[in-house]
Amino acid sequence: MGKPLVIVESPAKARTLSRFLGTKYRVEASYGHIRDLPESAKDVPAEIKGKSWGRLGVDTDGDFTPYYVVPPGKRKNVAALKAAMKDASELILATDPDREGESISWHLRELLKPKVKVRRIVFHEITEEAVKAALAEAHDVDENLVRAQESRRILDRLYGYTLSPVLWKKVQTGLSAGRVQSVAVRVIVEREEERIAFRTASYWDLEAKLRSGTTEFGATLAKVGGQRVALGKDFDSLGKLESTTVRLLGEQDAQGLREMLMRRLPWTVTSVEEKPFTQRPSPPFTTSTLQQEANRKLGFSSERTMQIAQRLFQGMDLGDGELEGLISYHRTDSTTLSSKALAEAETAVKELYGPDYHKGARQYQTKVRNAQEAHEAIRPTHFDRTPASLERILESDEMKIYELIWKRAVASQMADAKLLRTSVEITGQTENGGPCTFAASGKAIEFAGFLRAYVEGSDDPTAELGGQETVLPKLTVGDQVWSPDKLDEELILLGLDAKGHQTSPPARYTEASLVKRLEEEGIGRPSTYAPTVATIQRRGYISRQGKALVPSFTAFAVTRLLRDHFADYVDIGFTAEMEEILDKISNGEKDWLTFLAEFYRGDGKHRGLEHLVEDKGQTIEYPIIELGKDEESGLLVRVRVGRYGPFLQLGSQADGGPRASLPEDLAPADLTLEKAIALLKAKAQGPRSVGI
Repeated sequence: MGKPLVIVESPAKARTLSRFLGTKYRVEASYGHIRDLPESAKDVPAEIKGKSWGRLGVDTDGDFTPYYVVPPGKRKNVAALKAAMKDASELILATDPDREGESISWHLRELLKPKVKVRRIVFHEITEEAVKAALAEAHDVDENLVRAQESRRILDRLYGYTLSPVLWKKVQTGLSAGRVQSVAVRVIVEREEERIAFRTASYWDLEAKLRSGTTEFGATLAKVGGQRVALGKDFDSLGKLESTTVRLLGEQDAQGLREMLMRRLPWTVTSVEEKPFTQRPSPPFTTSTLQQEANRKLGFSSERTMQIAQRLFQGMDLGDGELEGLISYHRTDSTTLSSKALAEAETAVKELYGPDYHKGARQYQTKVRNAQEAHEAIRPTHFDRTPASLERILESDEMKIYELIWKRAVASQMADAKLLRTSVEITGQTENGGPCTFAASGKAIEFAGFLRAYVEGSDDPTAELGGQETVLPKLTVGDQVWSPDKLDEELILLGLDAKGHQTSPPARYTEASLVKRLEEEGIGRPSTYAPTVATIQRRGYISRQGKALVPSFTAFAVTRLLRDHFADYVDIGFTAEMEEILDKISNGEKDWLTFLAEFYRGDGKHRGLEHLVEDKGQTIEYPIIELGKDEESGLLVRVRVGRYGPFLQLGSQADGGPRASLPEDLAPADLTLEKAIALLKAKAQGPRSVGI
């Protein structure tokens, strides 16, 4: 009898495991999934080819039996695994520790049909210690996890293969609908719709520049006659003031107040408040927070981040033939750390920053609904392996991601930062006796705590990072502000300017803020975010302007069609509800076949996808985006999506009105009626002669 056969997903993981397990085991890679539902007509098994549901690969007439096939590109791998299986003494399935990994293990067992003992092992980091512990705790394949993953795969197939043909007929061939991707597109489109509806509003205030000793600082007009001055946050998206209790200043008001206040110096410091506050470190990374932070700080896409994390997890060559995983498993929604990791982090913090920076182990509560992918946050496998110690081993991108993970995990175990927030109010009198109050605020770090190791990024590039100080000078109530010519005074006014501002439309989603929104809503799982964003970009639903995700007119057409006719299937609540049911299946609390039947055939509460498409298929109209009426012709200006992409049309197709293609880089929110008419006129006039 030969050696035990250990199967993992990737060759890199196989090489790392071989080093730990030595010559007593044979380690082979499956190269990911070895079986799947048929992708194309030629892959459909002969026994189901004539069935009405044959192209789905799922028996929708019966009990939703899936028909799996080995894709052509995987046949060579399967043959190699079957050959390796022939003289194996036992089969050890060592795929990733999540639902997908469990599913791959199940498919391997079903396809290889081993006659020897089969064991499943799970480890959350690829280190010798973790692998040996996993071998000692081997168990059977978890059937509930497999059913949950299988239900997810069948659900996605039913969704995609039922709704996508509707899009081919009514919008454009080659498009796709997906349970998570269509909701992600909807979220991005609805933010663009908010930008289209947005109307700019103007408001003014006064900004004072002051100096005390050698310190210069700014103060902004906050109240006039005890009434708060209107700010951007006080306007709704249509440019109207939402509050009746604030005072809106125009340019003349601001200039008038400026002149009066300049004539009535000195002003007086009327309030000084110092409030100590504590800032706590963020938890160590989950998949979603790692993707968000790498996008904010490094500009990496979710896909790029996950590819780099995969390499760090699978095992890097550390020199002298040493292979080891540098981080724990990177698909997780847990924020907890093992007792071993907590002890190592404590040692690292005390050695690098001193004992004052560690006040005891910290565990964080996972906030994600039904967190269950893996049992630990993303962390370094060894905390003493500092980023500096790996400088010559890791490539630039790998170093950046490793450094983020190491710093965030270390900072999560450090002491709180202690800061002091100072607020100052300075009041001047206008000629009619009404007071004008200016406000200034500052922040000083009294004890840096975790900020010594890590400062979290922000979705708003203009927002200050928590580590930056804005220190105000020491002021006392009663201090007076004098004009610049009073050089011997302690506190002087260097300048006072009336400043005009305009409200900004809601920011487009970045990949970071989209992932955050999907996770908050309970849509998708850690492993789905990166492929979802990559898919909607590949399908032409979004493009990127810097970090912003901009929807295409095709995305508008698809979202409107699905929202108008299949509202449940792009509804955030309904999609999150399906995710919760899949989690119940993984816990053995819900029957998977009942769930699939309810989704596809209906359940009293929802019509069921099969019937909905049958009922509505013929009545759905081609989606049209109306921009408004052309005053000259009295005809509507519309955006339609054709075989070759979106185009403008004046009037209906029956009118035979002129058409014009749309520039590829034109965002829907930036296409005004005036711009559309100009494009149509330019097309009608034809090319302009620029010379002979």
